[in-house]
Amino acid sequence: MRRWLRACALGGVAALALAGCGVPEGTDGDLVDDWSAIPAATVFQPESGTCHPAGTSLNFLSSYGPVPCDGPHHNETVHVGTLPAEHADRSTPPAAGSPAWLFAYAECEKAANRTLGADWRSGRIDLQTMLPSEYGWRGGARWFRCDIAEVNRLDGPTTKTRTGSLKGALDGAAPLAHRCFNVKLAGGKVDDMAETSCTTAHHAEFVGVHQDTASDHADLVSGSSQAHKRCLSMVAAYAKVPDDSNLKYRAGTIYYHPSKDEWEAGNKGVQCFLWLSDRSLKRSVKGGGTKVLPIRYA
Repeated sequence: MRRWLRACALGGVAALALAGCGVPEGTDGDLVDDWSAIPAATVFQPESGTCHPAGTSLNFLSSYGPVPCDGPHHNETVHVGTLPAEHADRSTPPAAGSPAWLFAYAECEKAANRTLGADWRSGRIDLQTMLPSEYGWRGGARWFRCDIAEVNRLDGPTTKTRTGSLKGALDGAAPLAHRCFNVKLAGGKVDDMAETSCTTAHHAEFVGVHQDTASDHADLVSGSSQAHKRCLSMVAAYAKVPDDSNLKYRAGTIYYHPSKDEWEAGNKGVQCFLWLSDRSLKRSVKGGGTKVLPIRYA
């Protein structure tokens, strides 16, 4: 009985088709030729010119949620690039210190400095370079992302919530730029650098950043005398005093070099500060000449 019923049903369908029934007006009777093609798969890539809240994993699609830059946020993406072919042919994302990572970092540093109006290390700014997650890399992602963020202080910095873009944040008289500080010592070493106005009593001032050429981080740390000399030369140029053998009797220096992890990730910049160990000033030494920085042998 069941076999007969199936045959009867199929026979009925065949009859309807032969009689021209069951084909709506305006159709051709083909059930598959009108479906649109499935779109090609695309690889997620973040966008430049976007801002992001705190507490997110910044290189995962699942946590990617840009917010308006004129509202509260922590990070601002200033550039998104693509790794060239010579750095992209690998099975896992590049590690910090690899040629691919250093390529991305160099591009990020250029983009950050261009956006900020000065070297990012010359103010309360953090620079972050991000590459795709392992899952994203497996899926074909080869982008790198460059983010900047405002930090709260020079020593022990943490990123902070802000509103508004960081574009031009270190240009001219920008409030985020490093200027004058009071130094706290402990055991003969710098324990803290407290930011203060240059018109109040202070005894340290930021003078610039130099790109160190040490062969590795250990060489950088051990070469303190070389870093001191380079920073003294920056003091001379900043204050407009002679860069000669008497310079060491005019001022001392404090310098901050990148950590080992930062160095390996591409940061070669050393921050230089003028330091007056025996007196304080109530003005900037910039362009002050020998009247502001006289020779003091005692």
